[in-house]
Amino acid sequence: QELPLGVVEQIANQVWGGLLAQTGGAARVCGRRALFVDGTSLRAPHRPEMKEEFPPTLNQHGQSHWPVVKMLVAHDLETALAMPPVWGAMSGPRAVSEQALFEELLRERMPAGAVLVGDINFGVFSVAYAADQRQHPVVLRMQQQRARALLGGPLVDGIDREVEWRPSREERKSHPDLPADASVRGRLLVMLVQPDNGKDAFLLFLFTTLSAAEASREDVLQIYGKRWNIELDLRTLKGTLQLEQLTCTSPDMIAKEIHAAMITYNLVRAVMYAAAAQSGLAPRDFGPPGSAPN
Repeated sequence: QELPLGVVEQIANQVWGGLLAQTGGAARVCGRRALFVDGTSLRAPHRPEMKEEFPPTLNQHGQSHWPVVKMLVAHDLETALAMPPVWGAMSGPRAVSEQALFEELLRERMPAGAVLVGDINFGVFSVAYAADQRQHPVVLRMQQQRARALLGGPLVDGIDREVEWRPSREERKSHPDLPADASVRGRLLVMLVQPDNGKDAFLLFLFTTLSAAEASREDVLQIYGKRWNIELDLRTLKGTLQLEQLTCTSPDMIAKEIHAAMITYNLVRAVMYAAAAQSGLAPRDFGPPGSAPN
């Protein structure tokens, strides 16, 4: 409790950077690191200071009891190591979007040239453009309507076409600082996929800035297919490390609580990585006998 917040932040960054360097031999995607990016919400204690910083959300039943924190994480695809997250208010006058938090995350300790993988919430121009400006390839799932507008034609299984993505009028209104010539060159892929839970097959729309020489159609699908791991990682953070219900009662202490949990998480993941390497297993497959990953 007495440690200055800046010291805790520095420790979290050093743990992340140091462990990432020690696992430099982990499997790569197209010779690069790959990180899943996703958002989640955390409940904070019901205190006046917390309600002001992280206002409770509103729904059809009225205002929630708990102040709510919106947090964005980025986890390494192979090792599950977690970059120190960023967060903000989910509601109220200072509410932040996942896309805005994504841009903040890019300015932090993102590994140079890492491939960033995001679900449909991140399949928007501002995310692709921000990543492209910092030389980060992306694999993003897109909404059908957005994919159709980008392609300018019907969407059928088997499409793997080079496209130039430009912001729509609405996107320019929400991001007035975009340059007049803002665009992102990449590929639009349309794939018919069969869920392994027995549900009906559906068309999946993916945008990537990885070239065909760097990643085949199958490679891109395989990268995105591992996206579910971030859900398991979030379950570990919110369940095992009990971040779902925060306990500290000031914004600075909330920050310390989150960073301390991430330090613990990364140290355990590093031990799992070392043990998996000795056992000849993938880091995410390592666990006690008879247990599932994570």
